[in-house]
Amino acid sequence: MQDVACPSAIWDIENECMSIDERKALQLQRLQTQVARLYDRVPFYRERLDSAGVSPDQIRSLDDVRRLPFTTKADLRDHYPYGMLAVPLEECARLHCSTGTTGKPTVVAYTKKDMEIWSDLVARFATAAGVHKHDLVQIAFGYGLFTGGFGLHYGMERIGACVLPVSGGNTDRQVQLLHDLRASVLVCTPSYSLHIAEVMKHAGLSPKDLNLRVGLFGSEPWTEEMRTEIEARLGISATDNYGLSEIIGPGVAGECGEKKGMHFQEDHFLVEHINPQTGEEAKPGELGELVITALTREAFAAIRYRTRDLCYLMDEPCPCGRTTRRMTKLVGRSDDMLIIRGVNVYPSQVEQVLLKMSGVEPHYLLTVARAGAMDHLEIKVEMQAALFSDEMKRLHKIEKELEHRLHSALGVSFKLTLVEPGTLERGAGKAKRVLDLRKKE
Repeated sequence: MQDVACPSAIWDIENECMSIDERKALQLQRLQTQVARLYDRVPFYRERLDSAGVSPDQIRSLDDVRRLPFTTKADLRDHYPYGMLAVPLEECARLHCSTGTTGKPTVVAYTKKDMEIWSDLVARFATAAGVHKHDLVQIAFGYGLFTGGFGLHYGMERIGACVLPVSGGNTDRQVQLLHDLRASVLVCTPSYSLHIAEVMKHAGLSPKDLNLRVGLFGSEPWTEEMRTEIEARLGISATDNYGLSEIIGPGVAGECGEKKGMHFQEDHFLVEHINPQTGEEAKPGELGELVITALTREAFAAIRYRTRDLCYLMDEPCPCGRTTRRMTKLVGRSDDMLIIRGVNVYPSQVEQVLLKMSGVEPHYLLTVARAGAMDHLEIKVEMQAALFSDEMKRLHKIEKELEHRLHSALGVSFKLTLVEPGTLERGAGKAKRVLDLRKKE
C-alpha cells in the first residue's frame, strides 16, 4: 500500500492500475473458472445453463458472458435459504440477509477468503476517498444482517484506522460522540448525514466544532446537489460508494478524490451495462442497468445479476491513475421509477430541484394513488424553520416557484404540499422517498 494520507493514495496499485489488456485477461480466466465451478456445485446454475444450451467450455471470450442467463432477485428468493450456496454451510464464516419485501429475505454467505477480499475492497475505496490509518471512523450504519455496517467496519480496520461502531439511530448521541470523541470520518447514508447536520445545528454546533474531514456515504441514490449540501453543512469531503449484498456488499465501486465517478473493482467483478427493457447492451452514453458477475466469490457467487440500478458508465481515463471503468452516481432503480400518465419520474429529479431552492429542506415524499383510470401524484416537501414562521405572502411565492420548477423537471402535473420542519420520517437506514399506493389496490 502507498502510505499517503491524501485522497490520491492508492491501496492496491497492482490491481487498481493494471493495464486494460492485463485486466481483461484476468477477468476472462476468472470468469471461466467461476462458471465451471458454479456449474458443478450449484444445481440452479447447471439447470439454467443447460436450458440455455451453454456449457462452461464455451466461454472463450468476455463477450461470451452474454450467452449466460441473467440471475434475478426472484431467483434468489425462490432458492431460499441455501439453494444458491457453492460451498457447504460449514465452510461459511458469515451469513447476511437483505430485507425481504415479499416475506423472504435474500441470504448471502461468505467464506473466510470472501471476507478477506471484502475487507480489502472496502479498504480500496476508503483509501481513495482519503481515509488513512490515523483516522477515527464513526460508523452510523446499522450493524446486523445489513452488509453496510460490518462491511465498512472491517474495511476500515484493514486500513489500520480506529473504528467507532455507533450503529444507526439515536442522533443526539451520534452528534455528542462526533463532538466529544473527535471522529475524522463519518460513515452513513447521505440522507442521514443531513439529519445529523440538522441535530448539530439545533444543539448549537457548527462544523468548526467537530473534527470531521471525510464522509463516505452510500446505500441509497444521491445527487451532486446533495453532495454540495452535505459538504457545506458538515464541512467535509463527501464521497460516494456502491455495492449490494447480492454481489458482496459495499466494495463494488467507490469514488476517488477526483469525485468524477465511482471506480469499479474490475479484477473481482465483471460489469455489464444493459437496456433494462430489452436486456441488450446499452449504447455508449445511454442510461442503463448494471449487470454484475462476481468473479472471485466462493460461498455465494452470482452470474449476470440484474441489479436494477441505473447509471451511466465512464470509460475515459481518470486523473487519479486508476485504470478501471467508472460509474456515475445512480440515477435510480428501474423498479423504483414511477410511470405517471406515461411519463417516467425519478425521485432524484425532485431532489435536484429542492437542493437548488431556498426556503425548503431536501426531505420529501412522493405519493402516487389512482382514482379510476387516472394516476395522481402528491409531493410533500419540508419547509425550513425560518420559512415556516414567515409571512404568508413569501410562503406562497416560494410555493409557486417550487411548483413551477418541479413541473419543468418532471413534466407531469401533481399536488404540492409544504409540511412543517421535521414532519417527514428520518432514519439511519435508506430514506423512504416513494409511497406507491397503486401497488396496494
